[in-house]
Amino acid sequence: MKQSFFSIFILALLLTSCKKDNEQISDQQQNTSSGTLSENEKSDSVATKKEIKESVPPAIQESGFYNAFAIPKDKKKRDSLYTIFSKKYTERERYAILALNRLDSRSKWNSDTLVVPAKIDTTLMSYSPFPMQLDVLSEVKKFVVFSYPIQAYGVYSNGVLVKWGPTSMGKKAAQTTRGLMFANWKKKLAISTVKSEWKLPYNFNIHNTHGIGWHQYDLPGYPASHSCLRLLMKDAIWLYSYADTWILNPGGATKKANGTPVLVFGDYPWGKRKPWRNLLNDPNANNISVEEMTNLIKPHVEKMVAEQTNREKVSDSIQTAKALKVEPTIEEPEASN
Repeated sequence: MKQSFFSIFILALLLTSCKKDNEQISDQQQNTSSGTLSENEKSDSVATKKEIKESVPPAIQESGFYNAFAIPKDKKKRDSLYTIFSKKYTERERYAILALNRLDSRSKWNSDTLVVPAKIDTTLMSYSPFPMQLDVLSEVKKFVVFSYPIQAYGVYSNGVLVKWGPTSMGKKAAQTTRGLMFANWKKKLAISTVKSEWKLPYNFNIHNTHGIGWHQYDLPGYPASHSCLRLLMKDAIWLYSYADTWILNPGGATKKANGTPVLVFGDYPWGKRKPWRNLLNDPNANNISVEEMTNLIKPHVEKMVAEQTNREKVSDSIQTAKALKVEPTIEEPEASN
């Protein structure tokens, strides 16, 4: 009798235990399906989500040659994203990315999307919209071209592209003069005639009567100047040393020779998508063909070569005149014995 009672008691305990286990499993299933988690599960879930969030790269939409780096409007989110951006890319890489978007570091978030190359070339030459070689310029030793449509400049030496970069040209209400011009005078720090507060480092004038020149100033990602050609500081310094100035007659009232030829052409797509954004769909969207560049330049070649030849003659004559101005020598007295 006792043995029978003990067996029934053990069986009852087992049934109760199984029922509790089943209830716990059932509760967990219900909680999971309803989105309610236990404290341990909550902790694990939060940790997992945090790890995933931290491992997610910047908001880049990969499309092949160029990717889109989305920038949020909220300032705190932008600052947070910049931290990620800084960790992902080196200083030189960031500089190149901003340059491709016609931005400087000061205006780095003046956009909702950055176009980012899949492979970054810090020299920018891999992304040049200008042809690498132009035979039409083979006789022209130095030539600078500014494209309004893509807000970029290019530099050619005897038809070979040696440099290119971003610019911010005249805004719609104060557009930069188009056509062939020549580099005139230069000054390391000029003061704007529009506002005296505007300091223009490495200013190089190309249209004296209109007061147009290239110089360092903010690049906000669109044409924003008062007709001048804004450049990044490094580019302004480089061009300051590269281009030749005019040569004036004694007294400075008249011009004896022109400086480096500069061509400004085209029109910006005002109110439309920024041209460099088109690179996301077509990596060649901004490319200017050899044929187009040749057609633009060919009508000016004769004048450019003539001005170049004249400048060389004037420069040679000045050097010769300087060489002939030999300082009189003072004879040493003979030593006495």
